[in-house]
Amino acid sequence: MIITDTHTHLYSEAFEQDQKEMMQRALDAGVERFFIPAIDSTYTQAMLDLESNYPKNVFLMMGLHPTHVKESFKEELAQVEEWLTKRKFYAVGEIGIDLYWDKTFLKQQQEAFVYQIRLAKKHQLPIVIHCRDAFDEIFAVLEKEKDDDLFGIFHCFTGTLEQAHKALSYNMKLGIGGVVTFKNGKIDQFLDQIDLRHIVLETDSPYLAPAPHRGKRNESAYITRVLEKLSTIYNIPKEDIAEITTKNSKEIFGI
Repeated sequence: MIITDTHTHLYSEAFEQDQKEMMQRALDAGVERFFIPAIDSTYTQAMLDLESNYPKNVFLMMGLHPTHVKESFKEELAQVEEWLTKRKFYAVGEIGIDLYWDKTFLKQQQEAFVYQIRLAKKHQLPIVIHCRDAFDEIFAVLEKEKDDDLFGIFHCFTGTLEQAHKALSYNMKLGIGGVVTFKNGKIDQFLDQIDLRHIVLETDSPYLAPAPHRGKRNESAYITRVLEKLSTIYNIPKEDIAEITTKNSKEIFGI
């Protein structure tokens, strides 16, 4: 059984003391593929180091996270663009709009989102979308940018059934993680109405740990909790969930 974690920040400072042990726990749990989203240029070397240590398991994205879109965002975007010309990445991400923490840079977030979508199209790569308190704003951008070259993952999907269908209409798959195990997560109430071919698994480590680890540091090994929950929701063996969602990830990332 091969499990794919399509979104995990394994280079995070949260793992500085035990990264090797944390990775081994995930590998022992059957997680063989880790897709690593970018945040900003200050993390690039840590991402490259992680890939160097686990070249058969770790696959990097490149992008500027919306909460890191600040006054210098154009300089950051220039670095994203440069990196995409220098070596192989498997997605442009994570990108999008976040209005939970701060609305100050909404205009800049929108500009950065559009710019990176177009970079992804240029390089024939998927996008990985971060959306927090911003479904309307995200959908407005996707509506303008939709075409045959637009595809990717709606990371950490926490919306309604209607919003799920709208996301799928833009050729996105839904990234499902720890939230599906929360008592108040709500997505577990309708997820069985979404065909599994539209679903990929993720942890967003070190954030959003699934129950019973909620509130603690998340890690990729805990994706098995997400797998178990989906097995219950869809009423099929977890091995089948792992196989289908890994297949879906291969369609998106091309590997």
